[in-house]
Amino acid sequence: MQTTFVPALSKMLVNRKTSFKDSHPLSDFGPDENLNDNADIDWVNKSWVRGLLRFCAFVSLVSVSLNTPEMFTISIHLMYITFIFDLIVTFLFSAEMIAKMHIRGIVKGEAPYIKDRWCQFDGFMVLCLWMSLILQVFEMTNIVEMYSYWSIMRFPRPLILIRLFREKLKFQLPKQRINTIFKRSRNQIFNVTTFFLFFMSLYGILGVQFFGELKNHCVKNGTDPSNVTKADLMIPDYYCSTNSDYGYHCTKGMVCMQLELSNVQRGFDGFDEFITSFFTVYEAASQEGWVFLMYRAIDSLYAELAFVYFITLIFILAWLVKNIFIAVIIESFAEIRVQFQQMWGSRGSATDSDSSQVIQCEGNTWKMVLIDENKAKGWAPPFFQKILCSNFFHTFFLLLIFANAITGAALSFKGQGQAPGSNKLDGFYYAELAFTVLFDLEAVFKIWCLGFQGYKKRPFHKFELLLAVGNTLHVVPPLYRGHCTYFQVLRIVRLMKASPMLEDFCFKIFGPGKKLGHLILFTMCLLIIASSISLQLFCNIRNFDKFGRFDQAFMSMFQILANKGWTEVMQITMWKTDRFYPIVAIYFIFYHLFVTLIVISSFVAVILDNLELDEDIKKLKQLKAREQVTESQQKLPMRLRVFTKFPNHPQMVYLYKIPSDFSLSPVRDSFLRHFSTPEMNLTVDIQEITEENTMVVKFSPVKLVRQDVGGSKSGGAMEKRSGITLIVRDSAQQKMQVCGSTQLVPTGPKSLLSQQYQLRMGRRSMRGSRPGSLKTRSTGAKENGDINLGTITSSIVNRTRTPDDYDIKVWQQRKQQAEIKRSQQEDDLRENHPLFDTPLFSVGRESRFRKICQMIVNAQYKYTLGDPITGKELNSKYKRIYKLLGLVTYLDWVMIMVTILSCISMAFETPKRRIMNTPELQIAEYAFVICMSIEMGLKVLANGFFFTPKGIVKDFGGMLNIFIYAVSVIFLFWMPEDVKRDSPGQVFMLLRCLRPLRIFVLIPHMRKVVYEFIRGFKEIILVSVLLVVLMFMFAIYGVHVLGGKLHKCNDPYITTKEDCKGRFFQKVFVTKMKIPNGTESDAGFFVPRTWSNPYNFNFDNIGSAMLALFEVLSLEGWLEVRDVIIERVGLDHAIYVHVFVFMGYMIGLTLFVGVVIANYSENKGTALLTVDQRRWLDLKGRIKLAQPLHIPPRPDGTSFRAKMYDITQHKKFKAATVFLILVNCGLLAVPWKSSDAHRTFILGSISAVCTLLFLCEVVIKMIALTLKGYWTSRRNRFDMLLTFLGVIWIILHFIFNLTRQEGDANNVFGVIIIVLRFCTICGKHAALKMLTQTVVMSVLKSFFIITGMFLLILFYAYLGVILFGTVKHGNNLGRQANFETTPMAIALLFRIVTGEDWNKIMHDCMVAPPFCTIEGNFWESDCGNASASIVYFFSFYIIITYIVLNLLVAIIMENFSLFYSNEEDALLNYNDIRNFQNTWNIVDVNRKGVIPVRRVKFLLRLLKGRLEVDLEKERLVFKHMCYEMERLHAGMDVSFHDVISMLSYRSVDICKSLQLEELLARQELEYTIEEEVAKQTIRNWLDSCLKRIRAKAPPQQKEHTNLISNLRATNEQHLFTLTEQPSSAAESSEDNRNESPVVRTRKKGMVELQPPNILVQPPPPPTQSPTMRTSPRVEKERPTLKKRSGRLSSGSNYKGLTVNLSQTSEIKSETLTVSPLQKTFTESILIGENVSTNIQSWWGDQFSQQHEHEN
Repeated sequence: MQTTFVPALSKMLVNRKTSFKDSHPLSDFGPDENLNDNADIDWVNKSWVRGLLRFCAFVSLVSVSLNTPEMFTISIHLMYITFIFDLIVTFLFSAEMIAKMHIRGIVKGEAPYIKDRWCQFDGFMVLCLWMSLILQVFEMTNIVEMYSYWSIMRFPRPLILIRLFREKLKFQLPKQRINTIFKRSRNQIFNVTTFFLFFMSLYGILGVQFFGELKNHCVKNGTDPSNVTKADLMIPDYYCSTNSDYGYHCTKGMVCMQLELSNVQRGFDGFDEFITSFFTVYEAASQEGWVFLMYRAIDSLYAELAFVYFITLIFILAWLVKNIFIAVIIESFAEIRVQFQQMWGSRGSATDSDSSQVIQCEGNTWKMVLIDENKAKGWAPPFFQKILCSNFFHTFFLLLIFANAITGAALSFKGQGQAPGSNKLDGFYYAELAFTVLFDLEAVFKIWCLGFQGYKKRPFHKFELLLAVGNTLHVVPPLYRGHCTYFQVLRIVRLMKASPMLEDFCFKIFGPGKKLGHLILFTMCLLIIASSISLQLFCNIRNFDKFGRFDQAFMSMFQILANKGWTEVMQITMWKTDRFYPIVAIYFIFYHLFVTLIVISSFVAVILDNLELDEDIKKLKQLKAREQVTESQQKLPMRLRVFTKFPNHPQMVYLYKIPSDFSLSPVRDSFLRHFSTPEMNLTVDIQEITEENTMVVKFSPVKLVRQDVGGSKSGGAMEKRSGITLIVRDSAQQKMQVCGSTQLVPTGPKSLLSQQYQLRMGRRSMRGSRPGSLKTRSTGAKENGDINLGTITSSIVNRTRTPDDYDIKVWQQRKQQAEIKRSQQEDDLRENHPLFDTPLFSVGRESRFRKICQMIVNAQYKYTLGDPITGKELNSKYKRIYKLLGLVTYLDWVMIMVTILSCISMAFETPKRRIMNTPELQIAEYAFVICMSIEMGLKVLANGFFFTPKGIVKDFGGMLNIFIYAVSVIFLFWMPEDVKRDSPGQVFMLLRCLRPLRIFVLIPHMRKVVYEFIRGFKEIILVSVLLVVLMFMFAIYGVHVLGGKLHKCNDPYITTKEDCKGRFFQKVFVTKMKIPNGTESDAGFFVPRTWSNPYNFNFDNIGSAMLALFEVLSLEGWLEVRDVIIERVGLDHAIYVHVFVFMGYMIGLTLFVGVVIANYSENKGTALLTVDQRRWLDLKGRIKLAQPLHIPPRPDGTSFRAKMYDITQHKKFKAATVFLILVNCGLLAVPWKSSDAHRTFILGSISAVCTLLFLCEVVIKMIALTLKGYWTSRRNRFDMLLTFLGVIWIILHFIFNLTRQEGDANNVFGVIIIVLRFCTICGKHAALKMLTQTVVMSVLKSFFIITGMFLLILFYAYLGVILFGTVKHGNNLGRQANFETTPMAIALLFRIVTGEDWNKIMHDCMVAPPFCTIEGNFWESDCGNASASIVYFFSFYIIITYIVLNLLVAIIMENFSLFYSNEEDALLNYNDIRNFQNTWNIVDVNRKGVIPVRRVKFLLRLLKGRLEVDLEKERLVFKHMCYEMERLHAGMDVSFHDVISMLSYRSVDICKSLQLEELLARQELEYTIEEEVAKQTIRNWLDSCLKRIRAKAPPQQKEHTNLISNLRATNEQHLFTLTEQPSSAAESSEDNRNESPVVRTRKKGMVELQPPNILVQPPPPPTQSPTMRTSPRVEKERPTLKKRSGRLSSGSNYKGLTVNLSQTSEIKSETLTVSPLQKTFTESILIGENVSTNIQSWWGDQFSQQHEHEN
């Protein structure tokens, strides 16, 4: 028994982490439940026992959540109940632990208990349970107080919830693969977190040095700064400045004084020292409360400095760096999605349908016929089943649902609200009762027709049944308008069936539901665990309403998750914990960092992943997109097609001279086309289609259909064998092309180049002959009349090729045809309609005046990117400037400047400084109108107005131009003095604010931004509809449940409406500082009591409810809504707000992010790219940005310089340099102020020592690299500049201290140097460098998006000044936030972009009488505009926050994948590029970035790593790469990027990575290179053979001398056209080689020279890849080519003479159309009486003679 148990146990231990489910291996990350060798304790692994233990884990979680002092205060019995449950749970878990220890062993054994991680977790939980029990015993016996810090010991207990789900941690993947994915994601998150901390440290240092201690407050005269009360402060509390040059200055009777308060009293945020500044920067980066920190700095210091600091902080940290987390999660999730696809389910189409559909033919038409699958399962007669399937039935109930929704939304509460005992059984109740009865009858009718089993098959039917049951309960009078109202509003979800587009979009986003469901479950579990842990950490604080009970802790932690008001929770808790506030701050920051950057990003990743298409669908859509573009290009716009409706009136030419007097002008094509051969649209063989497509045939008819190939049919056996061969080949080819989403990396050689070469050769051997080769075009019969079955097989292969070989050619031809057709249509209209392309129907088409106007309008700077002679790209320092100058025409540049100056002039306009009474502003207005009039006139005269191809009103941009011009002209001539509110004058002033948007029209890249925005508007509208439906559902619930219940007296001590009379003393807010109130009474004033709704929101009608929920959706004001509902209705109704916030924020708003990112990717052309194609684009981008190293190679020998070189390149030296930089920057942890001269001098002296050490570093590097080598690196130059400035600062530092002068300027100088040196760390760390490149490139690529966002903000700022510039100040609209001037409006709008109390500002702008006064002109009134305020703020917040800012996320994602590669990618990574840079650095001795082409072979030989080529095994690859460089660059110098680009093409699977156009071009290039290399090899071999033959030939064979010379001449000019003559039918099939040996009818290597009368010319240069450069000579020869493919794949072996022609692969021979003279010259070379027409027999004679001679 023992002998059989041990192997079984060993096998179990080996395979215990792998199980199988549906033939897929499951990687088990859960606990091991299979080890058991004792039947007495077999109960441990029983399923019911594990279920019981999971239930005990849940009970333990509930118990610890109830175990708080406040809960025991509410019910003392709860203490004993929790103790009993904890005792039972602890006993059970202890028994399990003991049993497992007995099974496994504690320390020793095959799988001991101590060494298993899950067992360690279980043991730790048991220990926590025993500690909790002991602590509770002490509490029950009053040995330990209830409110004591000992309760913290319970905080690990909520982790026991993990036991509920850990058994589900099984994945259908190898465990090693999962660990690799998680390790990679963990490393990326760690690097991004480090990058985020780097920028936070940078801004923390800058905050300390810029602002320092902000302690100045306005207080009463004579106030003691160490004993300040609220009565001494200004109301409200203001920060101030003691310097008269900047900051806020206190009013009369107040003085600016620096208060002496502790951190607990004045708050924990500020810039006193680095730790506090770091904490404050994190708060500001979360976009929570940052604006109030900025206002504090503005009041205390320079306003400009504060603006720049905080705006750049928000832009870099909040909008750029933090969004990299989204990129990391999305990239990791994309890889996990590919691996876990089987676990989550496939993304098929919705199958929720009543019936199936089949295609049936009825006459000449095809139609879809429904087949009811459930017809036989119901009890109803067929008539009623037809009714059920009818459209009328479904439409009727959809209309009924719509009517129910409208009825529910019509409810409203007016007046003073709803009394608690008011009658709810009104007309709406009876209407709801009728609707409920009808929907119940619908459910019963469906069950009757389908049967209960057939009814419940559909999930949607289950949902309908749930609604029917729930609404039936809802109409019960006691439950009406209660929590069951959810069932009433959920009926609206059924309306989704009315819109198939919306239904498909929802299924696309939310299906399959496992991913989103698992993520929601994970988020809720995380929230519960975090709430319970926080509850046990802070429940010991008395009178603390944030963590007193579990519901309070849950709401507080959810508040942090929602990223709104989280700083309030953190700071209140820090105040309550007093001494432990640093630990509390770290705890909340880590939780906030995780939930906001990881969890929220995961929701975005899931939704974006659902929007992602499958790989095969992407390829189909790529072809579809090209077809759509082609179809759209051949259509003229409607405004031009109008001319086709009129009869033709061509202008005739009268001739008064004979034709011999002058040459006739060309006859019109449109006239000649009537007499030409009509266009024939025939299906021809793709091989015969040339690139030239003649639309009109003017010559003799051409035979377009190929004649049948001569030959006879053989028996069926060979055809079957050929067909089987084709199936095998096609299957193998499909496997190679569709074998996953990653590169094929064969096992074997280490080099990528060798791997990809073997892969390509294998693919070509499986594919057969090269398409269009001469082998497939040879005749079907041999010379002796036998049937050539190889030709038949080859033709079949040709016809059964994959579509990728010819689809791209067909698309290219269609594109050319579309362009030709479009141009012909315009030519026809131009010839046959005299008024076509005639500006204003009066300016002559070819008039000189129009040409002058066109010359002015189209004048543009043309920058030459390449040398016109060599074709090389020109490198210029000012290339970007030249490109910028050539961006638009000179006229547009002038108008851009004029528009900018006009916008600047408009920025000076205010309600008090209006254009109507300011001559300076009028001059700018006149200048703009005059300049725009000239521009419009020139463009109309040059290009026409509307009915011309280039009319200025051809698109929306032209319409906007005309509209802006018309408004400007009308307003300039009108210039009204009196402008009433909502009058036409004010409307024209508002329309005049559109002027900044004209820059969108003038700059092409700005138009592209708008185009990308408009193009994806369909999906954005769908998301908006979903959110509106969500708000509508919750708004109806809010009206029915909360309507009329939120009214309350403004006096908090009055609870009834009857007592709410008179007036009371209303206290006002003074300050957030925790200081005593003082001896005087609290600040405030008397106000009348009113019974009313809250100030900002209510749920009395559907409109108010929708407005409130939109504000809640933006996460602004939702805390106030929640608190008011809890206070006035009840705690149970707070669930309503939390559910809406979770659905709206976690799912709804992340939809905007996903949709905008998906649309951006689609517009950029990357949405339809496969994973490999995206990686290839990223690789090309990385290669483009890579530059040669500027560091000289290591000196030879062991000289002093070589030792210095080794020191500088050592890792410890670099680490020491980074450590020294950190030490130097650490000196900036406290402010360097002249007020504390002694401390500043000490810190400066230490910094001086660091600077001297940096000087030593510079000297060592100069010795190691030489001065010239050191200077070539930009980083070294920057370091040397900082060191030089640091030396100057050292001198100034000691001079100022010796002379005892104030050195604030010198301190600032030193701080700047240290901060700049701190920034150099990014270049010294690989991960930081890549992420810095990501951010920098994102900013550069998003320049026009950022500019567009600023123009939108400027447009809204102009509108805000006119609409709300005179509104009286309110609670949030005040001195620092208003629309009084354009700069203030821009600052306020930037605040609104971040969401800082935008809703409160909107309500302040809605102020109306009697709280304000309305005067005659709008600038004399201080009232707002309610409707304008809603439209203004809603539109601005949606466009900027939800759409424009999300474009930044899309750009960051694009650049993240571009820069942040890893070592596991099959493509080139950074290590490969770095190795190539090092190798290039050795070969490029002149450091110019170019080398002679002859040195490429040496460079390739020196390459190591994955780019290494084994010259012994892969010599042919080496030849191909060398010849590619020589051929493409014509013997000239090659650059760094030329060589690495060639290597990148050679190192990837081009069939997977390249798109169709690029793939075709690259394949042609590689075919041609292989052909030329093969020709070169054959030529060299022929020369050697012919020399040997000639030397050994007898005198009678000298007659072949002419042939030898001719062969040499043709070889030198590449005039050979070699074909292989098939020997037998067996050679045409690869499968025949695996069967019986075939007797060959000829020797290997027998080749045949084609008859001499065939035109033969040198082959043209290879077709070049789009990314390669081509010399002008190649470009000149290319247009006249007619391509023809060939293949040479045979060998010749005769004793010592061997030629392996199989290595030549596929050879391409091309024929050039030549002149008759050239043809004659060619024939004179090839044709002669001594030239044999059958070179096969000639070679046989030569070999025979040589054999006889050797014998």
